Amino acid sequence: MSLNALYVDFNSYFASVEQQLVPELRGKPIGVLAVMAETTCCIAASYEAKAFGIKTGTLVKEARKLCPEMIFVEARPAVYVTFHHKLIEIVESCTHVEKVLSIDEMVCKLTGSQQVPENALKLAAKIKRALAKQFDYIRCSIGIAPNTFLAKTASNMQKPDGCVLIEQHELPQRLYGLKLRALNGIGKQMEVRLNRFKITTVEQLYAANRQQLQSAWGSVEGERMYDKLRGLEPHYVKNARSSLGHSHVMPPEQRNAAGVKAVLHRLLQKACMRMRSYDLLASRISVKVKFRNQPSWGLESAISPTDNTLRLIEALEAFLLHYPQTNNEPYAVGVSFSGLVTADEVARDLFQIEPLENEKKLNKAIDTLNLKFGKNTVYFGGAHDALKDAPMRIAFNHIPDLVVEGDGDD
Repeated sequence: MSLNALYVDFNSYFASVEQQLVPELRGKPIGVLAVMAETTCCIAASYEAKAFGIKTGTLVKEARKLCPEMIFVEARPAVYVTFHHKLIEIVESCTHVEKVLSIDEMVCKLTGSQQVPENALKLAAKIKRALAKQFDYIRCSIGIAPNTFLAKTASNMQKPDGCVLIEQHELPQRLYGLKLRALNGIGKQMEVRLNRFKITTVEQLYAANRQQLQSAWGSVEGERMYDKLRGLEPHYVKNARSSLGHSHVMPPEQRNAAGVKAVLHRLLQKACMRMRSYDLLASRISVKVKFRNQPSWGLESAISPTDNTLRLIEALEAFLLHYPQTNNEPYAVGVSFSGLVTADEVARDLFQIEPLENEKKLNKAIDTLNLKFGKNTVYFGGAHDALKDAPMRIAFNHIPDLVVEGDGDD
């Protein structure tokens, strides 16, 4: 089987971008935070920080214990997205990017002479040279293999700035030295589940048949893992977007009931604008608030499909009537829309044609003004005390559109 995939993984991406832009940070242990607060955790760490055992999810206070010289910087999502597009251009100058998988990962399909091992390695070296020509502190690890899964696995085998090639004839032995958790798709809970099926090593995982893996996963993902381990590219049916939302770790000054309300309003209004950019309507809305020393609180409700901010604000306000009376500190909030449908999938209410048209005009006017003059040019009053909160965030599987989701001058 030929080499089909070249996987590019940019090392310690957020921290590396910061070190690229701020030379004073180079060679130093850096932790990137979503919000500058002692109670939050690192969303990224430089390799200098990783040498002390600091990684994504490490609490600030724990990071300080592990490395007293630790430097913390606040995340700049818009900057990371801008660099992301520059990096795509760099890789595209060498070979076509088949698919962008996250803000710092992409895969290229190898064809023709590129599938010859020596040529694939030359292509990887060309990408690294093109990257080094433009940036002196952003590096990538590259994996080359028969399919995307194994190419990603290879990219993780030599970090930072590595290049690993796995050929078909090396399988499965080349994988036997890896831990189960080194394979994409096997997290902590999945590892425990596999252990219950007497699978504790990659060798045992490879030896299991399709039915055994389907049972272990409890879904078709088990059968896909069987194929992926053998260098095959599983077939995926692309699903339509089913949900979207925004969450935010609260800054210390907002960790109270009034702050929760304001930030939830801010998140909801951002999510409404994003949903309208996809031409979708929500038929369910949910909110969630996390507390210190207390279980999380949240509510969910079905609604008539809508993209109208005012209607969704009404639903949010109805939820907030049930907000718990507590002295415990709220530290994170989230708003989510689900059951997303297109307008064509919804039967219009014949008795509300005019109000619906007026709502559309209002929402369009709000979006147009905010896109042209900045995200806080027009907003509903509930978000007034949180205009500087809930900036753009980057999720693993969602790269923000800077035009729709960027924070502009706010």
